[in-house]
Amino acid sequence: MNLKINETGRINGVNPYQRNVENRDTSVDKKKQRDQLSISSEARIMLEEHNQVQDPKRMERIAELKKAVSTGTYHVEANKLAEKLAPYFKSFVDPGDSK
Repeated sequence: MNLKINETGRINGVNPYQRNVENRDTSVDKKKQRDQLSISSEARIMLEEHNQVQDPKRMERIAELKKAVSTGTYHVEANKLAEKLAPYFKSFVDPGDSK
């Protein structure tokens, strides 16, 4: 059996990954590219409204809740929690179900 190998230097010539990296480096000018952020007008309005709402009662209540949670004295009332979650779980129950 005779095996003939031609053009041994060609092995490094076929590397698609290297070609992609080389093409990307030459076509991209890194000095000209910058990250950009665009915010829609609706989101901008929502952000402004959110920042303007500085209800003192609300801020006081939030501070109280944060303090209670951090000190471990916050108590969850199971009945109120169940009342709030019941409609959510009922939406998954088929009205024709007899369970």
